[in-house]
Amino acid sequence: MASDARVVYHADLDGSADGAQSPHHSSGDASSATRQIVTEPAAAGVKRQRTLVDMFKSSESTPHAYKKLKSNNSASGSSGRHPAGTTVTPAGEPQSLNSIPFSQSAYIDSLTENQKRLLSLECQAMGKSWLKVLKDEIKKPYFVSLKEFLWKEGIRGLTDSAPGLKIYPAPRDIYSWSNFTPLGKVRVVIVGQDPYHGAGQAHGLCFSVPSGVPIPPSLRNIYAEIKAEYPDFEPPKHGNLTSWAENGVLMLNTCLTVRAGQPGSHFNKGWEQFTDKIVDVVDRYGGANLPAVSTSDKTGFGRGVVFLAWGAGAAKRVAKMSSKKHLILTSAHPSPYSAHKGFLGNGHFRKANEWLEQRYGADGRVDWCRLDPVR
Repeated sequence: MASDARVVYHADLDGSADGAQSPHHSSGDASSATRQIVTEPAAAGVKRQRTLVDMFKSSESTPHAYKKLKSNNSASGSSGRHPAGTTVTPAGEPQSLNSIPFSQSAYIDSLTENQKRLLSLECQAMGKSWLKVLKDEIKKPYFVSLKEFLWKEGIRGLTDSAPGLKIYPAPRDIYSWSNFTPLGKVRVVIVGQDPYHGAGQAHGLCFSVPSGVPIPPSLRNIYAEIKAEYPDFEPPKHGNLTSWAENGVLMLNTCLTVRAGQPGSHFNKGWEQFTDKIVDVVDRYGGANLPAVSTSDKTGFGRGVVFLAWGAGAAKRVAKMSSKKHLILTSAHPSPYSAHKGFLGNGHFRKANEWLEQRYGADGRVDWCRLDPVR
């Protein structure tokens, strides 16, 4: 990687693929689908890959001790007593995040030998606040099939993956988002595509690269927008966004792995359904442990987060989320191909903090200007 100008970053290409379409399929503008959300001009870019918010088809499984409430409505617009998919107690009361029981050793003991083999990475590397609500999801046939595929690709456990593995990020970083950002502390979700496909670039957080790696063009534009909104911000000379993740910003790609030099190579293998489930979980429990502003605030349950949906594909799909519960901000993608069409000047970082302060108090804001280098 001789210079930043020679690097091609998949995340710098605005777009997503729908359903079974090719990652290169193009779709139209999203403005007509965002009547209920805060919207800036959406860019018509090169369609590359589905985004997380494209997929809110609730896919629930029933835990051993509790049953999940079923609803014909979506999680964002349910008219039932509880949101679709909410875990409830035998008495029918919704269960708070911190009261959901989970024993990792008992869970592992409950797995079949094949499941133990395939799910060893999840049991070892996934943050516990996420594993306890995703434990049934990762046992579903589609996820087992995904893990069989990844096993053949060389991704196994933390210590026994194939030598010279050419899949990114490294196995230890595939679930880094879940460790840096516990579920109860999520306050902002930034939607990504698939990981960077060059050696040393991906480390499990969308738009972010490890310190020492050239800053991708899209991230340079993100820094420029923060500078415009917060003039005292001094853009760092690195692209590591771990500080944001630790501050409650969930930076999650739609696909969590990619083959070296082949963007979109792990598309349509099962990651999309899994990350759809993650967003559904955020809808129900994101921010559950953030501070209460009034005595009427019900902690332990999701009270709303900020979704930053950049690009035509994301803007088209966030209309499925509840704008009464969440703040949904859309604009063009920060890619150099589209940033000038509405990303630059969108004011998203300040708007996010204004909403978060109103919802969670001053401590609910994100310090966008703090980006400590991480080695």
